[in-house]
Amino acid sequence: KHLEKFAESSPEDYLWCTHPAAALAMSEESCDVVVVGAGLSGFSAAHLLKKRQEQWKVLVLEGKGRVGGRTLTQHLPAAHGEDMWDMGGQWVSSSQTHVMELIRELGLEVSRQFTEGKKIHHMGGANAKIRTYTSSIPSFSFLALLDFIQFLWKIERLCKTVSVEDPMTTPNAQQLDSMTLQSFMDRHIWTTGKPPALKQAVDRSGGTQQLSERLAEQVGKHSVRLGSAVTAIWQNEDHVEVKTATSTINCKAVIVTCPPHMADWSPCVVVNPLPYWSLSQHSNDIRMAFWKRKGFSGEIVARPSEDCPFGVTFDATSHQGSAALVGFIAGAQGSSWNSRELVERKDAVIASLVKYLGLEAASYIHYEEKDWSKEEYSGGCPVNVMVPGMLTYYHAGLRKPCGRALSPPFSTSRIYWAGTETATQWCGYLSGAVQAGQRAAVEVLAAECPSVLSESELQKVRADMNRAPQALQHLTGVSSHRASHFRLFLYLAVMVLTVGSVLWLVPEYGQY
Repeated sequence: KHLEKFAESSPEDYLWCTHPAAALAMSEESCDVVVVGAGLSGFSAAHLLKKRQEQWKVLVLEGKGRVGGRTLTQHLPAAHGEDMWDMGGQWVSSSQTHVMELIRELGLEVSRQFTEGKKIHHMGGANAKIRTYTSSIPSFSFLALLDFIQFLWKIERLCKTVSVEDPMTTPNAQQLDSMTLQSFMDRHIWTTGKPPALKQAVDRSGGTQQLSERLAEQVGKHSVRLGSAVTAIWQNEDHVEVKTATSTINCKAVIVTCPPHMADWSPCVVVNPLPYWSLSQHSNDIRMAFWKRKGFSGEIVARPSEDCPFGVTFDATSHQGSAALVGFIAGAQGSSWNSRELVERKDAVIASLVKYLGLEAASYIHYEEKDWSKEEYSGGCPVNVMVPGMLTYYHAGLRKPCGRALSPPFSTSRIYWAGTETATQWCGYLSGAVQAGQRAAVEVLAAECPSVLSESELQKVRADMNRAPQALQHLTGVSSHRASHFRLFLYLAVMVLTVGSVLWLVPEYGQY
């Protein structure tokens, strides 16, 4: 079906597909490295490999008929023809250094997320008051605000004790692993006000899928094979065999970037597949951004219910100025709503937008949904999640290359792992995908041609492979201790200013 999809493509695009003649007989070929998955993590790995070893032959194999993985930019109807919107990962932030550096390297631009105006907060159920606020967080009562500040303080202190590379060295690691975020909040938050969600403040122009498309151009389209799902990977003493439906590829190393729950193991490495966070995304294209004219930002935070499918919406006005709102249907409520018909979800979404923003929301041009749980070779979005207790037993297998524990006869690892689930920074985000792909590429280079790496890169790889608990103590030395004192002073100053502001001003509430 991938071949049919691309049968009418231009010759240049057709190079991305497996040629029909290849299906007539199994072929065998060789290359240096195979990357499984043509998403952002896979292309980040392939790109770095080609930068350091230009003469290497690197093949990127993808089961889908497109590149981009969990990013997808679609052309949709707009007020003045068509425009582009992201239906997958789409936000980046200045603190996400890996993806921001990649954006700069590729010569792409970012556009700032529109947040000006009143935001809507409706978390108490159908009969609760609909409130508005203009700050970065909703208006809480005095006690709830103090509670929220002390909770952030506890989280910050806890973060200082955690090694993201080896989290089980954290004090009370098993106890923390046995808790959900909700149970942790229930234990440490005393008031009933809900803490706000965090968001990234920077959007990107032209869609996030173009990150993978630009990287594919630099790696070489002839090295990218769509419709080429990997069916098996066999590691021998001196090479790896990668099998697809039409070919067997022999290589020095393989980097696997597919979501962990999509991989089958023999012998079993991870006993239970990781569950996915179910998420559907909807986009409403509207003739004009009426919410801006009415003083709203387009941001709505609501408790999903039988009447309202989404939990949050944002302004998604395109770089070309086409007005749109984007929302997310996720979690348990998402599972309930996803079992219903499209027209029922659409009617409920529009009715909720009318309730929060006004009758103008009913005059939309187009409604589009993307259910990532039904996406082939992804099986969900945005990221695999571990249920309580899983980290204790399976975290070590997420990033550790295969083969090291199998010697003899294997002398080195030849199967490496990437994907945003394996990231140690911004896990689950675009930046995490970039970091994980680059880290896996460096691991391959360290094993196959260490001379192209700097001494610091080699030391980092050795530390990752042979990490001792003392490494955490080294990282959190005197400088971190001084930083914690500074942050304590900062939190106390913020608390004093907050108390003074609350006593001086009455919190501003509004109702639509």
